[in-house]
Amino acid sequence: MSIGFLLKNRSDAVIWRGPKKTAMIKQFLEDVNWDELDYLIIDTPPGTSDEHITVMECLKMVRTEGAIIVTTPQEMALEDVRKEVTFCKKTGIPILGILENMSGFVCPNCSECTNIFSSGGGHSLAELAKVPHLGTLPIDPRVGELAGTGKACVKELPDCTTSEVLRELVRTLTTVGQ
Repeated sequence: MSIGFLLKNRSDAVIWRGPKKTAMIKQFLEDVNWDELDYLIIDTPPGTSDEHITVMECLKMVRTEGAIIVTTPQEMALEDVRKEVTFCKKTGIPILGILENMSGFVCPNCSECTNIFSSGGGHSLAELAKVPHLGTLPIDPRVGELAGTGKACVKELPDCTTSEVLRELVRTLTTVGQ
């Protein structure tokens, strides 16, 4: 579910203050017929805003396994994500682990990975937070080309690093709660 599905035009901006955003989040979580789900993934931007609190409050009545925190390796991003770790701990949301995204760039010709930003920030943050490091995803233009096509990289590019990390992530997460 996305607010984007409700817009008349894909290029429209959503310019709402807190109460309206909060009401929409509640409506998505409480009024949408989700049927039987294996997983409900809620992608939130970095921060500890009203939206995060609303999601947490709405999910109190639902059995949740926890949060996967995603960061990029740069120090500025890590500073924001540290606040997410604190938010989860203060609100009782279990942290399943930290995943580092955009760690390196995979050359589409030779498959060599070059760190265009820093690397290892996700691993360091996981150690600091005392939670598992769930993996490191590089920028891979081949994966980016699949975006919006409905094709999954794990099927289309089974040997790429992104597919390997995602498969391992799923293996790790499917053992949570068992």
